[in-house]
Amino acid sequence: MNGKFTSIEEIQKSYKKEDYICSKQIATTLFLAQHLQKPILVEGPVGVGKTELAKTTAKYLNLELIRLQCYEGLDESKALYEWKYGKQLLYTQILKDSLDKIVEDAVTLSEAMDKLHQHEDVFFSQNFLEPRPLLKALRSKQGAVLLVDEVDKADQEFEAFMLEILSDYQASIPEIGTIKADTKPFVFLTSNNTREISDALRRRCLHLYIPFPEPELEKEIVEVRVPEISENLKNQLIVFIQELRKLDLKKAPSISETIDWAKVLMLLNVDCLDADLVRETLSVILKFEEDVRSIQAKIEPMTEKAIKETEGQ
Repeated sequence: MNGKFTSIEEIQKSYKKEDYICSKQIATTLFLAQHLQKPILVEGPVGVGKTELAKTTAKYLNLELIRLQCYEGLDESKALYEWKYGKQLLYTQILKDSLDKIVEDAVTLSEAMDKLHQHEDVFFSQNFLEPRPLLKALRSKQGAVLLVDEVDKADQEFEAFMLEILSDYQASIPEIGTIKADTKPFVFLTSNNTREISDALRRRCLHLYIPFPEPELEKEIVEVRVPEISENLKNQLIVFIQELRKLDLKKAPSISETIDWAKVLMLLNVDCLDADLVRETLSVILKFEEDVRSIQAKIEPMTEKAIKETEGQ
């Protein structure tokens, strides 16, 4: 890797310069993961900064970010490697005369196939290998940050396939053999907890849970990401968002939605919340119509509470 974390405090300070606010728990996990050379399984609600953590780490360490977006049905041909069949076919046409010479003494089809099998390694070599994200990360000479995003969306079979990479930083390709990382990548796996992650995968990783932030931390995040926001408006919207998360919603607003709402309010030249304004901009922070309808009667008292609690701050 191009850089080493020297201390937990240094991580917090440096990440803040990259506009990512690190709690001590996050910074400690990063420090341990790098020095122990272990992957990190990052869990938590959608939008709390799991993916952004990997991106910021790549930026800070000056390493390439290699991202694998998981989905149902993902297999090794999309995640690890596949063969360049078009290139193999092209080479077969180019070498047609040579192939004719190889099989010219063969009497039967079986003999011809036996002769061709003696040269099959030519077509199943690194020259014809198309690396996918996992193999790219293993083959990176300078090292890389490997982000396996939303691993909970992939099948359990894919999890089992990942175990060799996570434990030994290597992958087995039947036609070539084992490819081992020259420089071990810094690995992040993220999960939104849509299904249970296997014990085998968890054992190979350090675990990090990122919850919705406490008010003071969320204020600091908004300050960094929307520095032009007034103190009054920042305090009010944080109180409102925090109250909103206490309700029984289909999807509670995440940090990313808090930041988006702050930016929207700044565009509207707002310095203080009011109930009508909240109703007009509610679609920025709530993503389901049933959630929007369910809180209509609560908007006015919640807005009043946000204003009252921040008076004099």
